[in-house]
Amino acid sequence: MSAYLSFPRIDPAVFSIELFGVTLSLRWYALAYIAGLLGGWRGVVFLMRRPGLWPGSVPPMTPDAPERLLSWMVLGVVAGGRLGYALFYAPGHFLSDPLAVLRLWEGGMSFHGGFLGVIVATVLWCRATGAPLLQVADAVACVAPLGLMLGRLANFINGELWGRPTLQPWGMVFPGAAARTCPPGWPDPVCARHPSQLYEAAAEGLLLLVVMWVLALRFGWLRHPGRLTGMFFLGYGLARSLIENFRQGDAQFVTADNPWGHVIRLGHGAEAWGLTMGQVLSLPMILIGIGFLIHAARRERGA
Repeated sequence: MSAYLSFPRIDPAVFSIELFGVTLSLRWYALAYIAGLLGGWRGVVFLMRRPGLWPGSVPPMTPDAPERLLSWMVLGVVAGGRLGYALFYAPGHFLSDPLAVLRLWEGGMSFHGGFLGVIVATVLWCRATGAPLLQVADAVACVAPLGLMLGRLANFINGELWGRPTLQPWGMVFPGAAARTCPPGWPDPVCARHPSQLYEAAAEGLLLLVVMWVLALRFGWLRHPGRLTGMFFLGYGLARSLIENFRQGDAQFVTADNPWGHVIRLGHGAEAWGLTMGQVLSLPMILIGIGFLIHAARRERGA
């Protein structure tokens, strides 16, 4: 039997208190959302205070405006994340119990849904204030990977969204019966899995964050509206699609003959391969990212 890493058991709650017989707790996942939004707000303020980064040395909004944009984005990410989860991952459950979509404490958020919610909120805010949409989107794109990184770290602490079984020495034994159950015929009695949450935190979060800020501060991409927005769409879509190959398929799509959770099967029998829901939802992001980059390049040639 190989030696594997043990899951570091961290309490999912940062702290809990009893108040009038009710237990109130702050969970790491909620803290990740809060820290990501606040960190993103301060990052956008930082960019607004540096006029030289923007076309004509004129930022798209004043340094106090991101605080107002933040309130719109909070509503967008919560509403979009919850509705996206209901639509993409558990439509049957929510159709039978529509009020369940309001019970946020039961868990269930979709990144792609939350991202769509942020897009809608940003578009509506720009229309209401007259701010240039592409430039505001570029600023938001610079800080978005921070929230992704923190969210994936919270997934890891919660011991959820773990990876596929692996025999590699960095495989991790996650808690829970589902995580410890491997497909029939697995050659090791221990079901270690890829710590795919950490892969995602590194690729979709830290790496993409560094790339975005280097392009913004070092190479002046904020002077070309739409470029950084396109790079974020493309970078996230590619990173998510790649790491889905190491991540256990979402439980809604896992079956005995389809243990990796493919929702689109290509081919038949043992040689068949397919796309997970995460990959299906990331493909449009890749295409949108390429479209933004092409659009930005055409605008520059026509200028």
